[in-house]
Amino acid sequence: MAASGGSRGGRKSAAPARATIPPHELRPAPVVLVTGGEGLLADRAVAAVIAAARAADAETEVERIDAATYEAGRLAVATSPSLFGGGKVVVVDAVDKANDALVTEATAYIRSPDPDACLVLRHNGGQRAKALIDAARKADAPESACMPLTRDDEKADFVAEEFRQARRRIAPAALRALVDAVGNDLRELAAACAQLVDDTGGPGDAASGDHGDRIEADTVERYFGGRIEVTGFRVADAAVAGQTEQALGLLRHALATGADPVPLVAAVAAKVRALAKVSAAGRGKSVDLARELGMAPWQVDRARRELSGWNEEGLAAAVLALAEADTMVKGGGRDPVYAVERLVMQVSRRRA
Repeated sequence: MAASGGSRGGRKSAAPARATIPPHELRPAPVVLVTGGEGLLADRAVAAVIAAARAADAETEVERIDAATYEAGRLAVATSPSLFGGGKVVVVDAVDKANDALVTEATAYIRSPDPDACLVLRHNGGQRAKALIDAARKADAPESACMPLTRDDEKADFVAEEFRQARRRIAPAALRALVDAVGNDLRELAAACAQLVDDTGGPGDAASGDHGDRIEADTVERYFGGRIEVTGFRVADAAVAGQTEQALGLLRHALATGADPVPLVAAVAAKVRALAKVSAAGRGKSVDLARELGMAPWQVDRARRELSGWNEEGLAAAVLALAEADTMVKGGGRDPVYAVERLVMQVSRRRA
């Protein structure tokens, strides 16, 4: 089975960056890596390899092996030529839970893999069997890194790609609304994209170039508006941006749908304290400040952007307001809802 994969070039350095391949572009090779803990993306990567193998040879056999319960000798049998001809794809699941026999035999196999077979090693993360993964990388096995998408911008990119693959257009406001509605779970988000495509005319026509009607925000609201969960982080984002009316509206919706004042205050506190820490740290590279402050580099960059309009006096006042609100919602006041509303107003109006 011929090797295939995306470009892994780049400038030479002491520790060259290793490019990975998008899940839907992964193709068969003697050894293929699928790494990372995002199950949907990993499933798609494995499915892309199998689909490509069967497109090249409809008689391709697929065998799956559980690395945790691996029995010695099975890999050699699984990758051996079939009596009936045709290629083979052997998918080893849960390599991150592999027993010693699998690690030993797979590491040896990588040194001289069968060119007519494709061994797919699926590793969900962690240190277990890392030597095996490193050996596959050293052998230049193509890899798709399927890491969890935790940030809203990553989820937005995912949604945009889902609609691009379906040859449909979606308005930026509609994309944002969809992420807000069902963005916590990637499988749900993918299903929501598919539902919108199917319910609004189906996929576009590649032959004619017809991308159908653009999906607008009101369509997303019609299908998913009842599922939008307003979190404390969205309230906090609006508050530190000085958007008082929006912050209060989001807060009241959150409270009406059952959110508790305590975590809402905690979300605003996390946001304001991040701004205060980055402001006090002064200039410097994001990577260096992140290490010093116990934050991720992207959090430092975001805090720097959000500090526009804030001064030391405003931040100090916001921190004091947080301390008071924290006491009020934890039993020190009569009305926790009033306390968190007052906090949001105080923070949003302190932005210069």
